Amino acid sequence: MKLRLFKRYFLVMGAVICISIIAILMLLTVVLNNYVAGSTYKSLKQSCTEVSSTVADGGEANIQQGFLSISHALSSVLGSDMFITDQHGTVVVCACDEWQSVGKCLHSSYIVPKDVINRAVNGKRPVVDNLDMYANPYCVAADSFEIDKTYYVFATKPMEQVEGLMTTITRLLVRVAIIPILLMFCLSVFITYRMAKPLKNMSDAAKAMAKGDFSKRIPVTSDDEIGELAVSFNMMTNSLSRLETMRRSFVGSVSHELRTPMTTISGFIDGILDGTIPEDKHEYYLSIVSSEVKRLSRLVNGMLDISKLEAGEVELKKEAFSMREMVFSIVIGQEQRIEKGGFEIEGLDTLTDIKISADRDLIHQVVYNLVDNAIKFTNQNGKISFTLSEENDNITFVVKNTGEGIPESELPFVFERFYKGDKSRSDIKNSLGLGLYLVKTIVLAHKGQVSVASRQGQFTAFKVILPKGENNG
Repeated sequence: MKLRLFKRYFLVMGAVICISIIAILMLLTVVLNNYVAGSTYKSLKQSCTEVSSTVADGGEANIQQGFLSISHALSSVLGSDMFITDQHGTVVVCACDEWQSVGKCLHSSYIVPKDVINRAVNGKRPVVDNLDMYANPYCVAADSFEIDKTYYVFATKPMEQVEGLMTTITRLLVRVAIIPILLMFCLSVFITYRMAKPLKNMSDAAKAMAKGDFSKRIPVTSDDEIGELAVSFNMMTNSLSRLETMRRSFVGSVSHELRTPMTTISGFIDGILDGTIPEDKHEYYLSIVSSEVKRLSRLVNGMLDISKLEAGEVELKKEAFSMREMVFSIVIGQEQRIEKGGFEIEGLDTLTDIKISADRDLIHQVVYNLVDNAIKFTNQNGKISFTLSEENDNITFVVKNTGEGIPESELPFVFERFYKGDKSRSDIKNSLGLGLYLVKTIVLAHKGQVSVASRQGQFTAFKVILPKGENNG
């Protein structure tokens, strides 16, 4: 499984952690090194001060005896070398065993550089130098005293001891840091994998959708941004799945809608042409052909209207007209269907006469589709009611019918393209599911609102709110 994002994020996190640990160790090393070197220098400097004070009190003749009596013990305790030089840097006495045995030693064959003397005596920071007598760097401290002439007491300690201490401390720190480092790496693996896995799942699901498989869903394992993305992705997948199902249903319905009238038209025309249909029946069958042609025309025009509205190609031709008269005329035009179903019409005769400025043809389509929908779904001998009211600059039109109603789970999808409710109903088997979508599209084009409310087994009500437009009282 290729998790490029996971690998990249993991490597970045790992690099950041390693660099941070190394930087901390380096900083700690520098701090400890300065602290240890400073402490060592302070001890050496204090020893030099004590020795110089003691020797100065004894006078010129007591330099060697006084120095050796105190410096030998101090040098043993500190693990350092101690010696006295004259003002030129030449060693005149040393606390080492070799000097005490033969009166000279390794140190006495060298001269301490003048600049080192000045830094060691007057400086406030640790001095590290080999004094031209050591192979490795030493921490150097010095103090001066006067007996006829200037002398310098030196105390030196190899930096190897400091470095050894630092090595020990560093090893200890590394050992102590291993557990948190491993813990951070484990957490990094867990966090990066948890971030990358949902994205990988989304990528796989998107590839599956590209091939027509809408069955994959992303497990939602958190409530953070990744979890919200997974929820949104699943919602998108559900919508696409429903759209694909409706698209297939639409293709089947359109095919049926086109095939049936075309078959009828072709059969009747052929019957007239080959004489199968007698001449006295031509007018009757031609009227059927005309009706089927008009039905095909309405189907094609409806689909074209939706496409134009969605593309914003339809320019609203607003004019003032009576909303009550439009509703009344549409309902009267459905009188035969209403009588056949035994429906009770309520509120039609008490509608408020309200003028509206809108596209008459498009609003007529809205009212017609809502009335047609109510007639389709009203139960036998049921009731259809109409209300029309105005408030501020809006009018509200409501069509309410008794019947089976719409399941609550389907209410959010009623206005979607290709949506069809009860597919078992004979009078809507050939419905394309475009009527309510067209209603929503037209209403939104007029900057209005449309909604639906329903209670199963009781009623369904569609509400349309439209702006009255200009110059309408």
